Amino acid sequence: MNTDQNIGVATTRKTFAILEVLKEEEGLTITEITQRTDLTKSTIYRHLKTLSEMGYVIERDDGFYIGLRLLEIGEKTRNREAGYTIAKRKVFELGQETDERALFFVEEDLDGVYLHRYGSLSETMIGKRRPLHSLASGKVILAAWDDDKVDQYIAEKGLTEYTSNTTTDPDSLYEELNHIREQGYAVNNEEYMDGLCGVSVPVYTPENELLGALGVFGPTSRFKDKYMRNELVDRLWDKAGEVKVTIAYG
Repeated sequence: MNTDQNIGVATTRKTFAILEVLKEEEGLTITEITQRTDLTKSTIYRHLKTLSEMGYVIERDDGFYIGLRLLEIGEKTRNREAGYTIAKRKVFELGQETDERALFFVEEDLDGVYLHRYGSLSETMIGKRRPLHSLASGKVILAAWDDDKVDQYIAEKGLTEYTSNTTTDPDSLYEELNHIREQGYAVNNEEYMDGLCGVSVPVYTPENELLGALGVFGPTSRFKDKYMRNELVDRLWDKAGEVKVTIAYG
């Protein structure tokens, strides 16, 4: 890579470093952004000026905020696949019909990503990344992969323990994934956060390619084993099937 390319890459990294800071905490001043990055005030000022001119950042009296222009890019991503828009409707239907929090979960670069959600703080979670091995929806995705890709996930991401119920042993994970393949759904038993359980099923395209995972989750007080494995699984299978049929026939 030549010098000009190196400069260009460094400049791009600085721009995104600023956006990442504003994503976590909006309404920051240039001084506050400086304190949260290793960038100088003059560098931050130049990047913010460009971002503001392009509509990706807006300046108000109390500081800088991410602009709505980025929402256009985000929505383009959420609607990239025809099935993504259909899945969004099914997430809404699931939430309405069950009065539970519902989600559609996809994988990108070995991370799980919330693409659509229904329920408490749903919009603030869109785009958030989560570990695949500790969520029902993530395990559904892992179960759809072959052993080589699961090995890659374990090697690159690890099996971090989030609660005492998180699966951290590779052999135990493989055993569970085989069980998920046989039964067609996955359960999260307080494996990412104490007090939260969930259940999820895979969503396939008409070509039988994995589109993502459809799931429902809630407090352990409500998410008893029978409720998850019977009532919710059947409802999830129905919605996943509707996504596949709608993609095929409209």
